Amino acid sequence: MPRTGLPVSAIRPTDGWCDAPEHALYNRQVTLPFAASHERLWREDRVYDVLAVLGHNDDPTIKGAGSAIFLHVATADWSGTAGCVALSLDDLLAVLAAMDPGSGVTIAPR
Repeated sequence: MPRTGLPVSAIRPTDGWCDAPEHALYNRQVTLPFAASHERLWREDRVYDVLAVLGHNDDPTIKGAGSAIFLHVATADWSGTAGCVALSLDDLLAVLAAMDPGSGVTIAPR
């Protein structure tokens, strides 16, 4: 587990994230199998081995306003994400070590 002041839990092969705006669990972690559209959190490419949920559109959730912006490990080739923020594993661990429940992340355009 990473060193951080944030709440931490291990991802399991049955963990997913609902991205179906019409579903009552939209933009929430779900247990697989799950009938509605979702993203698997357990991934073979290991980019979600360390992951933080950045809290986009979750308090309250507005249907269709986007789901799940994660802070996660970058791919080896630094290819783009599907709307997330990706860092090297070392940088991600350093950021998480500096965070606590009152921390925030600002995403600014390049």
